[in-house]
Amino acid sequence: QVHLQESGGGLVQAGGSLRLSCAASGRTFSGYAMGWFRQAPGKEREFVAAISSSGGSTLYEDSVKGRFTISRDNAKNTVYLQMNSLKPDNTGVYYCAARRSNFGSSWAELYDYWGQGTQVTVSS
Repeated sequence: QVHLQESGGGLVQAGGSLRLSCAASGRTFSGYAMGWFRQAPGKEREFVAAISSSGGSTLYEDSVKGRFTISRDNAKNTVYLQMNSLKPDNTGVYYCAARRSNFGSSWAELYDYWGQGTQVTVSS
């Protein structure tokens, strides 16, 4: 069992930055690939970024490439999402997810555990 807790959300103006964190419980964090997903009001949950269990491989949704960076610190059981040059379209609830695999994925159905989410609002 893995418990995930996101933090770092908030209100920011367009062009600003935020850093999300996701703290995981358990001693096997390094055995899980991690992902970040976003759900905007009235829309389905969509993929943002993923990272392999070792941190050596990352995957991004096209619209965030070059602006967002996913990273992890396995010693701290934490995964991060650095978001720069934020746009109003990035508004939503951001969820971190853990997948019992070495490899991340853009498919939400492949993740085993989910956090409660943190709200990010980007004003224009």
